Amino acid sequence: MKGRVVALDHYRGRSAAALISDGRLEDFLIDPPDDSRPVPGAIYRATAERPLKGQGGVIVRLAGADGFFRAAKGVKPGQSLLVQVTSYAEPAKAAPVSDRLMFKGRTVIVTPGAGGVNISRRIRDEETRLRLRAAVDTEMLEASGYGAILRSQAAHADSDEIAAEVDSLTGLCRDVLADTEGPPELLVDGPDAAGLAWREWSLDRIDAHEAHAGAFEALGVLDELDALARGAEALPGGGVFYVEPTRALTAVDVNTGGDLSPAAALMANIATAAALPRALRLRGLGGQITVDFAPLAKKDRRQIEAALRKALQGDPIETSIVGWTPLGHLELQRKRERLPLWEEMT
Repeated sequence: MKGRVVALDHYRGRSAAALISDGRLEDFLIDPPDDSRPVPGAIYRATAERPLKGQGGVIVRLAGADGFFRAAKGVKPGQSLLVQVTSYAEPAKAAPVSDRLMFKGRTVIVTPGAGGVNISRRIRDEETRLRLRAAVDTEMLEASGYGAILRSQAAHADSDEIAAEVDSLTGLCRDVLADTEGPPELLVDGPDAAGLAWREWSLDRIDAHEAHAGAFEALGVLDELDALARGAEALPGGGVFYVEPTRALTAVDVNTGGDLSPAAALMANIATAAALPRALRLRGLGGQITVDFAPLAKKDRRQIEAALRKALQGDPIETSIVGWTPLGHLELQRKRERLPLWEEMT
């Protein structure tokens, strides 16, 4: 099917959402398992428990789980505080949390304690920026001590929609900030797959919606998910790269295949850099990523980095290029916003 299609269906018994562009799977979201694992974006009233000496943080008790609060200077055991889950925890570890709460909507993010109105740098048209700024009640935000960040999707929304979302999020923010007393409790749940798709995908560019049992099979999503489990990603010219998650890191290995021409390695490496964000996104992989490129000269590293940075511009998950190791591997650090898909397939 041509165009961009959003499909809602079930995968292995859980609700999921798929974004397909011209018949190719571009993104895939699935509801977290019902195992009380804290979901990124969830806000808890927590109780501080014990400090972790040498790690600069403290363990906090959430509702049914533990969190790790890194910037915990001055926090005392037994103290009640509001925290937000920032990423999924590695197995058997406490969920990373922060006291810098963000109330995120489709067009705007409300930030208590961080005043001012900021607009996404992706919105460059000055008339649009002026319209968006006028849609926000800055006096109300200033009076409450809140700030707002207008997201790139706000450019395609009308002023009434933006104003309504600001009102809704500021109301939620006000209620949460007033609810500081009591035992550990989940105050705001993290988004499910459908909610995250509505919030993060540019719905103004969607050509069709499919929401029914069998949608994934009809659109070829199940076949693409099966291919992801094999770990191999084909490259133009016969090359391939492999994505192999381990407990400590995710290893990516680039192979030129049967192409023995002088430019084969560089072409395969640039193609891998361009395809890597999608490959990691669909597999839900984060943490440390180590890429073993095909043999390349040091002078070619800038081209690889440029291709990767360009590809990361369209990726919604925060990823940092850490640098090159003495062995010539490129290391990335990627936020753990999703559960690894391979956990669902094993």
